Amino acid sequence: MFSENLIHLRKARRLTQEAVAEKVGVTRQAVAKWESGDSMPDLETGQKLAQLFDVSLDMLVSFESETNMNLYTPPKGKHLFGIVSVGDKGQIIIPARARKIFDISPGDQLVVLGDEGQGLAIMKASGFMNLANAIRQQMTAKPDDE
Repeated sequence: MFSENLIHLRKARRLTQEAVAEKVGVTRQAVAKWESGDSMPDLETGQKLAQLFDVSLDMLVSFESETNMNLYTPPKGKHLFGIVSVGDKGQIIIPARARKIFDISPGDQLVVLGDEGQGLAIMKASGFMNLANAIRQQMTAKPDDE
């Protein structure tokens, strides 16, 4: 996992092993060993690699492309939860990992937003209402010069 993720991230950013080594303070040979799976970086160097590629350390080390539609490590804060099926009545099951990360519990209300060019988005109704109220307040506020 780690070696595959490192190779993909390095190549996606068009970096050489030497460039990666220079940026994280190791030798090119060390990077080559990580990519071949012969060794692993220490925790501090792993964190530097994660920062370099803008991914979480967890994703750098454990992301499995095979179980995620053969896609590679997503940027920090972005998630791929997998594929869900739509039931007969249009219902979907939100994956457990997504529910945990976004603190979604049974009984929570969600807002489904749609853009025919971009697709669907789902968010907690409370967050949506807070955003809508903030926009409404900003739009009805009087300018400072009145």
